[in-house]
Amino acid sequence: MAETETIVEDRKITYEGLFSVSDLYRLIDEYFAKIGYDKVEVKNVEVVKPEGKFIEIRLEPYKTITDYVRYVVSVRIICSEIKEVEIKRDGHKLRLNSGKAQIIVNGYLLTDWEGKWESKPVYYVLRALMNKYVFQPITGKYKGEIAQNCEQLVSNIKAFLNLYRY
Repeated sequence: MAETETIVEDRKITYEGLFSVSDLYRLIDEYFAKIGYDKVEVKNVEVVKPEGKFIEIRLEPYKTITDYVRYVVSVRIICSEIKEVEIKRDGHKLRLNSGKAQIIVNGYLLTDWEGKWESKPVYYVLRALMNKYVFQPITGKYKGEIAQNCEQLVSNIKAFLNLYRY
């Protein structure tokens, strides 16, 4: 089993107002494609309620760095009270969504994600020693990179949502 280390924990973005759920999803999807992550959609639920749609999407894109190290970013999008509205902007009609959105971003560093170092007890002990003394400077660079990827995603989402405020 892989060893998981949490690098970025529960970076939350909350928003209430006009926005486009499909454009938000597209922004996140394109960002991960641009930086070389493979997309995994864990959950996609859409429920129609009297007060509006409830949408929950959970993505866990990953990027394999080496045979030993893998980045995983967990993005959870929770939208509630989503209603479709039509507005006029610059003489054009736009179809947007009105409601509440919460985006939660977590970043993980998986080591030994293939489980090669756990086949024998001796390998398990060796892995612990290697992680502590040999791989520490290397994984430090990886931790900084995954934290940077998560922070860039959060700032892209905030900038995207701020477009709809004006």
